[in-house]
Amino acid sequence: MTGTVTATEVEALRAFNRTWTTTAGLLQAGLLDSPYTLTEGRLLFELAQVDTVDIADLRRALALDSGYLSRIVQRFRADGLVATEPSPDDGRRQVARLTARGREAFADLDRRSVAQVDDLLAPLAPARRREVRSAMETLTAVFAPEGTGDAGASAAAGDEVRLRDPAPGDLGWVVGVHGALYADEYGWDLTFEALVARIVADYVDDHDPARDRMWIAERAGRPVGCIACVHGDDADTVKLRILLVDPAARGLGVGARLVEECVAFARTTGARRMVLFTVDALDSARRIYEAAGFALIESAPSPGWGVPVIEQTWSLDL
Repeated sequence: MTGTVTATEVEALRAFNRTWTTTAGLLQAGLLDSPYTLTEGRLLFELAQVDTVDIADLRRALALDSGYLSRIVQRFRADGLVATEPSPDDGRRQVARLTARGREAFADLDRRSVAQVDDLLAPLAPARRREVRSAMETLTAVFAPEGTGDAGASAAAGDEVRLRDPAPGDLGWVVGVHGALYADEYGWDLTFEALVARIVADYVDDHDPARDRMWIAERAGRPVGCIACVHGDDADTVKLRILLVDPAARGLGVGARLVEECVAFARTTGARRMVLFTVDALDSARRIYEAAGFALIESAPSPGWGVPVIEQTWSLDL
């Protein structure tokens, strides 16, 4: 769901910008006590990632004014950092590359950047560093323009998702993220969060290792998804419960992986079928269930959790 941005949200982002630009020293005349501005340092970084690059492509990737970029390139050429030549594909276009001197300049700037980040993170406890990394990767995934180097790095980081057993603190996350996410996206009230809390508590209280298991999907040390297989009312049935994928990890196939893992475990329990309960509004989850072979067997209106819903029961023969 989208809506009007609140003044609180605006101020939160502005406050972050003020804090980070000061903390990272971005307001200094020279980046990291170097002779280069922030823009020049970023340009050196981009040039260091490739052998040659079309200057027009570089301008689009960095969203820079063509005249501004041209002046920087001219300065770098005068300082012996960059060489330019006509593109082999189109003589009307120019390509640029770092010279040996330019790569030395980048290497020095890169060393300064690594040292600065190390100084910032070293005083933090490991758990706090994981929080910082997760927050940074989330911001990158949300705001990086498609096709830029940062966007590609974000996609690569997003693929690094592992499934694991829950650890201390994860169960509270499962309950809290269900409550917050479904309230935000569907308007469900606190009774839904209470329902999830009961499911999680029952899992802990009645856990049968042979038939019950929960998985947490983790990315960059942070939980981004969950699912559980729990025993049913008879020996022939197990249930798929609490499937959820954090918005920051959507589109990476995490939901399908969680369901696949859950079904694979269910087939080891001796049960003959797996059932799940959902509502018709959860289109993405429904597509995952259908792809896994589940079939809709029952549908009925329900008061829901502050918002009327159509409850559904799905079943899969194991």
